[in-house]
Amino acid sequence: MQHTETSSATGRPAAPPTGLSPSRAGDFLTCPLLYRLRVIDRLPEPPSSAATRGTLVHAVLERLFDSPAAERTPERALGLLRPQWERLLGERPELGSLFPDDPDGAALTRWLADAEKLVGQWFRLEDPTRLHPVERELYVETALESGLLLRGYIDRVDVAPTGEVRLVDYKTGRAPSRDFEGKAMFQMKFYALVVWRWKGVIPKRLQLVYLGGGGDVVSYDPDQADLLAVERKLQALWERISQAVATGDFPATRNRLCDWCDHQASCPEFGGTPPPYPLPLARTSDESDPTGDPMSKES
Repeated sequence: MQHTETSSATGRPAAPPTGLSPSRAGDFLTCPLLYRLRVIDRLPEPPSSAATRGTLVHAVLERLFDSPAAERTPERALGLLRPQWERLLGERPELGSLFPDDPDGAALTRWLADAEKLVGQWFRLEDPTRLHPVERELYVETALESGLLLRGYIDRVDVAPTGEVRLVDYKTGRAPSRDFEGKAMFQMKFYALVVWRWKGVIPKRLQLVYLGGGGDVVSYDPDQADLLAVERKLQALWERISQAVATGDFPATRNRLCDWCDHQASCPEFGGTPPPYPLPLARTSDESDPTGDPMSKES
């Protein structure tokens, strides 16, 4: 009989992870404790102004392609900002907490103006009148031979008349330095692996479109060897995660993102204490036989 554990921190049922997305893989690689708090404990996180602005810009760029090519203008895109914000606010009322003391709407206006700049930047990097994506915000999922489930959302999938596939992801931050470019492209290789194992097609090009700063487009053309290497890395990562789930050992790793982490109160690196581990721990041979005598039996 299976028992459902409950996280004492949230009161919600806790369950072991069932697969990997690029974001959660990145969490574990950055800080195993962060992964645990998000995936297993499922601690709430307050809405972030920057992350919500990114969600809004993504929504605008997705909806713009509902219009005929000739109507995909900057004016049309900017006209979508407020309606898409109202839609997001209706779906997630907690986003209203981003502007708690804003009676005249000035803070919201400034926030939307920053989103306008990001949308405007996109038009300097790509020409939507010449793009014909076959998919937008595409959910992809596949299981590897090992049983590991991979999943995620691809912002845009373009297919050339000759059949080549391009995967595109929008980033509202600045383009990373050369030292971190490979880490950023790992997400796209993850998606390429999923598409390959799902559809049997290796995407011709992976493209990251950075809207922050001066704007930039970073592209990479993967091959089968690249994707096999990613598959091995993800399998090894999943084995580490499975071991951590079984033992409850998710160490905190101090890193450059700690200053923006919402879970410092639960992190030993900042004097905090994680909540009690909500999943059953794997029993060792010593625990199954307290006497250490292999012939002993419970009466």
